[in-house]
Amino acid sequence: MLIDRISRPASLREQLLAQALPPALPSTLRRFRRGALLLCGLLLWNVAEAEDIQSPNKQFTLSVNVQEGGVPTYSLTYKGRPVLKTSKLGLDLKNTTALTSGFTQTSAERRTFDETWQPVWGESKNIRNHYNELAVTLTQAQTNRVMRVRFRVFDDGLGFRYEFPQQKGLDYFTIKEERTQFALAGDHKAFWLPGDYDTQEYSTVTSKLSEVRGLMKAATTPNASQTPFSATGVQTPLMLKSQDGLYINIHEAALIDYSAMHLELDDKNMVLESHLTPDAVGDKGLLQTPANSPWRTVIVSDKAGDILLSKLVLNLNEPTKFKDVSWIKPVKYVGVWWEMITGKSTWSYTNLENIKLDSVDYRKVKPNGTHAANTAHVKEYIDFAAKHGLDAVLVEGWNTGWEDWFGKHKDYVFDFVTPYPDFDVAELQRYAASKNVRMMMHHETSGSVRNYERHLDSAFQFMNKYGYNAVKTGYVGDIVPLGHKHYDQWMINHYNYVLEKAAKYKIMVNGHEAVRPTGLSRTYPNLIGNEAARGTEYESFGGNNADHTTILPFTRLIGGPMDYTPGIFQTRISTFNPQNNSFVHSTLARQLALYVTMYSPLQMAADMIEHYNQHLDAFQFIKDVAVDWDDTKVLEAEPGDYITYARKAKGSPNWFIGSTCDERGRTSKIDLSFLEPGKKYVATIYADKKDAHYENNPQAYQIRKQNVTSKTKLSQYCAPGGGYAISVMEAK
Repeated sequence: MLIDRISRPASLREQLLAQALPPALPSTLRRFRRGALLLCGLLLWNVAEAEDIQSPNKQFTLSVNVQEGGVPTYSLTYKGRPVLKTSKLGLDLKNTTALTSGFTQTSAERRTFDETWQPVWGESKNIRNHYNELAVTLTQAQTNRVMRVRFRVFDDGLGFRYEFPQQKGLDYFTIKEERTQFALAGDHKAFWLPGDYDTQEYSTVTSKLSEVRGLMKAATTPNASQTPFSATGVQTPLMLKSQDGLYINIHEAALIDYSAMHLELDDKNMVLESHLTPDAVGDKGLLQTPANSPWRTVIVSDKAGDILLSKLVLNLNEPTKFKDVSWIKPVKYVGVWWEMITGKSTWSYTNLENIKLDSVDYRKVKPNGTHAANTAHVKEYIDFAAKHGLDAVLVEGWNTGWEDWFGKHKDYVFDFVTPYPDFDVAELQRYAASKNVRMMMHHETSGSVRNYERHLDSAFQFMNKYGYNAVKTGYVGDIVPLGHKHYDQWMINHYNYVLEKAAKYKIMVNGHEAVRPTGLSRTYPNLIGNEAARGTEYESFGGNNADHTTILPFTRLIGGPMDYTPGIFQTRISTFNPQNNSFVHSTLARQLALYVTMYSPLQMAADMIEHYNQHLDAFQFIKDVAVDWDDTKVLEAEPGDYITYARKAKGSPNWFIGSTCDERGRTSKIDLSFLEPGKKYVATIYADKKDAHYENNPQAYQIRKQNVTSKTKLSQYCAPGGGYAISVMEAK
């Protein structure tokens, strides 16, 4: 059997053996020599199947091997410290031989790549994409199938994916499960969400990995649509911290034509294994070669801030194919939204409980008197946006069908073009245009995906007709057709189809209840916003934990920006809706900081405008803060405790600083050495007062100004659940 393995075609081994065995040797000596050389050849074969490659800065070392039984594996170290121990690779296939064993390495190709590219919008003007690549081709003897694993080692971590060339015996295939392992070096501290096929809208749990099983039941709180799958399944991006101080983030990049990956934890051996989202019949992926999996990503550093600054996920996505991106612009907006979320107003025009969309004449029914999306009220928001230099106004509940939109699994639930009688589309567009304000569309699908695709062209044509250039999509509730999940392959293809279709109409997309982003905004820069986590709306449903915004940048935002909808000034909801006793778990000053710490090119001033008019001095920061950046610094960070960012506005000398902390409060100490030496700046500091507290005194803030330079060092108090925001303007 060993001789058979050596004798399989391998030109290098054959050449070595031929050169080492002169034909004139006596037969006995030749037999002895051949046996010894066969043993040496076996050793050479094993060595040949082990491949090492380092990152450009030499701090990461990746080892790839084919172990006994033909099992492909990899391992990763950082500065000589183990990040991932020997971890298996491969996939189980449905009704055929698995791609997990029986492999031999038939080639290994290497290359180095180094470029600098400019995003359409982003956290920095320039992004360097520098890696060393190793592509290992594996052949399975039993089936003669070929699978390639492509590894890219960056200065901040690792990305790898499976590639399936077009070949006989592997043209169409169905994935039963992906078996990618991440074998951790210890029982790390983890910041995790329960694994679920339909929602990420859970509170992050902080615990050791060994504690996940015991905490899972309490962590899986109710949601409009949810499908938890395991007592130890968790979601990505998963943030970890080892006992010796390594920060590790595991996620995926370029999720296209594949189902979203979760992680199944073996809590005895501390091994995470990929767990794909099944479709309506339980399959985890239907592929046709040539095909690739998404990239599996591992970002590592001994500094927490480096995780936040990583562009590894973006770099693993393809550049955009859009030839014209001039229509894609970052947006700061207000909206008729928070009053409905908090229960003060309604999306629906009437109180009817059972409607069929085309059989109701809304001109003849009795209005409920609480419908927020009416022409006069929307004009108030347009006036406010125009007065304060904001770009757009979002209006939810403008279209017919909201009376029984949710929980009925209706197919034909909205048509996306018919307004309620009190919403004058043409007049509002005329009025907004006269004020140099854009209107932002809202398309809630209620999870009825076939219905949305049926109406996409007419809906986008309607938007073009009335001057809307951005849409907020929604997928609340179970997916219709029933059986599909929010993160299965069919839905992933739907989300990407909407992006492609929207681009044809020059429309930007802000996806809510969609899949967590995987850096696709590089390929589709019209994807200017995503929700895919518990946003501010949950502050009206019982509240987010005070440490929530100190964790999200390390988890959810690793894959792309979030439409978190910050800026709530009146945090006690009962002051305007006595039926709702929830409150926002944040001080007012921290709400300002979120415009810097929760990155997005799409930022909403989410509160009602009457609350902003009560605090126009604080609202000044929202007016001033940029939504697109030339440079970003992390001044201090520790997941779950605090984050302080500094960002330089696009095409401007001005900087903005934001800091958020957990429920314990702290004193933040930063230096401003990132400012241009020799220049003078005026810093306007929006901060918590000494007696501020997110629970009982959230609106206690103070504003002060001081002159600063690159030599200035600042010390600033952050109240429990608080923070601060600073605008640093060049002195004139």
